[in-house]
Amino acid sequence: MTSDIKILVVDANPIRAAIIEEGLREAGFNAIVRVGETKGLVAAIMQHDPDVVVIDLENPSRDALADMFQVSRHVRRPITMFVDQSDAGQIEAAVEAGVSAYIVDGLRKERMKPILQTCISRFNAFSKLREELDEARSQLDERKLIDRAKGIVMRLKGLGEDEAYALMRRTAMNEKRKLADIARSIITAAEVLK
Repeated sequence: MTSDIKILVVDANPIRAAIIEEGLREAGFNAIVRVGETKGLVAAIMQHDPDVVVIDLENPSRDALADMFQVSRHVRRPITMFVDQSDAGQIEAAVEAGVSAYIVDGLRKERMKPILQTCISRFNAFSKLREELDEARSQLDERKLIDRAKGIVMRLKGLGEDEAYALMRRTAMNEKRKLADIARSIITAAEVLK
């Protein structure tokens, strides 16, 4: 983790914001921008383009957590949230909203660096899992397309499963296209010719 990481601090309380900023500076982070409220947070994140977002809400309301959900859906960034009080429902809502580190009653400047490191590591791990899940879903969808197209080729050409697959694969190689693209074309043509 380098000191050139840009951090957006969101805090309406200037005293608490100063604690966060001081802790970040003492930890070696100098690129810090502060905004005073969560309203318009997506726009602020887009404007400042931070690497990490640190939010202090003291006592998060359901509306504030709903705002976090909007932020995490539109802008994928590691988010650390400091609160004074919480319950299981709020913690669950914050995690679902994409908050990487949810710190209850732990706003101390000397804890900023390890908390930020944990937040970023957790965000990166979750992002990797999300990418792997998306890739697995994409492969499954492609496999379903290929199987469906293979069934169409088998029926129309009177071929066995292996022969139909080989024909589709040969066509994909000859046309320098992905097998899934050939499958889509076969399915589309079959739908048109019904």
